[in-house]
Amino acid sequence: MSSTFPTIGILGGGQLGKMMAAEAVRMSVDARLLSPKETGPMQPYTGARVGDWTDPDVLRPFTADCDVVTVESEWAPADAAAEVLPDGAALWPSTQTLSLIKDKGVQKQHLADAGCPVPAFACCETLDEALDAAEEFGYPVVLKQYRGAYDGYGNATAASEDELREAWPDLATEDGAMVETFADFARELAVQVARRPGGNQVVYPVAYTEQRDHRCHAVEVPADIDDAIADKARHIAQKSVDAVEGVGLIAVELFEMPDGRVLVNELAPRPHNTGHYSIEGAATSQFENHVRAVLDWPLGDPSLRTPVAVMVNVLGRREGTPPQTTGLPRALDTEGVTPHIYGKPDVRPGRKMGHVTALGADRADTRKRAEMAASAIEL
Repeated sequence: MSSTFPTIGILGGGQLGKMMAAEAVRMSVDARLLSPKETGPMQPYTGARVGDWTDPDVLRPFTADCDVVTVESEWAPADAAAEVLPDGAALWPSTQTLSLIKDKGVQKQHLADAGCPVPAFACCETLDEALDAAEEFGYPVVLKQYRGAYDGYGNATAASEDELREAWPDLATEDGAMVETFADFARELAVQVARRPGGNQVVYPVAYTEQRDHRCHAVEVPADIDDAIADKARHIAQKSVDAVEGVGLIAVELFEMPDGRVLVNELAPRPHNTGHYSIEGAATSQFENHVRAVLDWPLGDPSLRTPVAVMVNVLGRREGTPPQTTGLPRALDTEGVTPHIYGKPDVRPGRKMGHVTALGADRADTRKRAEMAASAIEL
């Protein structure tokens, strides 16, 4: 173990790992990353390694001097890492927490059992069971793949029996798939919760999230909602995180329903796209608080630095073309806006290549500046 500043091992080499490592290094925490393949975001870090992250012979030297190991994604091989951790080292989130979250059916059932409000759902082993559930809930319904879904992939909205039959072969595994009633929400919200191993936690402001084509387009903080709804969202987020005994930064995605109910959509056991605004917009970013939490250090202030923060994602617009800096100077020239480019080596339409954050006092003006800067960047 390190005798001075600790060492944190990050399983993952994408933009989340990059931003975790940046905050760790700023606090003189030694950060190392392990990825199964070369990635652009991890390249600036001398502690980055590429190898089979399921192989004990790769994991053992990677974790050897670590005080704590954490994950960039719930699909990282945490179980394998736990088997080779040195004495005294910790793995956060725990394998138990990850097992409760990474399977959408298990996650939804666990939250429901814990008394967290969720949309009506059914875990279906067969197409016939899915059709029966859809008939009970009423169309439209959402068919969800149990594992591996992200950014709109792995989900399908079915407005009829024919559409459900068509979607089933693509999303169902040998265990089937989950059918969920379509939440005809008023808004989608998100709350980030940073939680230490003993349960001490801080809660970020409630964010309004805007989706386009099943991908997060923009995030506005604080959400323009009634105080009662905000309080309810924060309470439900904390209850959900406590239910899975999360450690680190956990993002809770929520539905605000027209009748005032707030329902849990999904949990992510790590920093999340909906919390990227916090790098510039909060007193302590979600990435810094993730590092603090997994090291069991005191948590930082999650409150906003300015009245409004708006984050807009920068998505790929071309296929296979190496990223360029076209438009980046124009984005940099936009007042009160900070661009983040992740360093991914290739572009795909809809792929998250970066984001911009704008800070300000007026919601409409701040949103306008963020949109202008994001649209100027053509990677």
